[in-house]
Amino acid sequence: MSRIGKAPITIPAGVTLEVSENLLTVKGPKGTLVQDYDGSLITVKVEGAQIIVERKNDLAPARAKHGLYRALLQNMVIGVTNGYEKGLIVNGVGWKVNMQGDKLILNVGFSHPVEFVAMEGIKLACPSQTEITVSGIDKVKVGQVAASLRAIRKPEPYHGYGIRYKDEVIERKEGKTAGK
Repeated sequence: MSRIGKAPITIPAGVTLEVSENLLTVKGPKGTLVQDYDGSLITVKVEGAQIIVERKNDLAPARAKHGLYRALLQNMVIGVTNGYEKGLIVNGVGWKVNMQGDKLILNVGFSHPVEFVAMEGIKLACPSQTEITVSGIDKVKVGQVAASLRAIRKPEPYHGYGIRYKDEVIERKEGKTAGK
């Protein structure tokens, strides 16, 4: 049995789960998230203050989706209670970021400023000129927006310029050496 799938999910106060035939809806203080699931393979039960995810049979597709749907449901519960946040750091000479309304303006070494608009449900913030904070209730969307921002100028290993995650460590490489 799946070690992840068999662990129950505790429901915090203020969070409700609605289970229909192929849809999971989690409502909490920060918002509502909806996820479709395969009801022919997986059953989701609410017992007291816990959510239990079980598979209907031991066939390979059911085993494969057991842990997946439990992890997605756990991420939804955490998202509607606490939310998710990713931090990025802009590193480069003269590089800076700022907000103009709902647009993020990045000056990152191109001949023009780059405008970035986040998808619905995602909030962008700039605590300083070299920091970006991406936050929201959907873990997948927060990660996707952060990855899209990082892809604008990936960190390079020789000078360390680029946009990187706050907890990311860039392995620096030694440059060319003069031969004899």
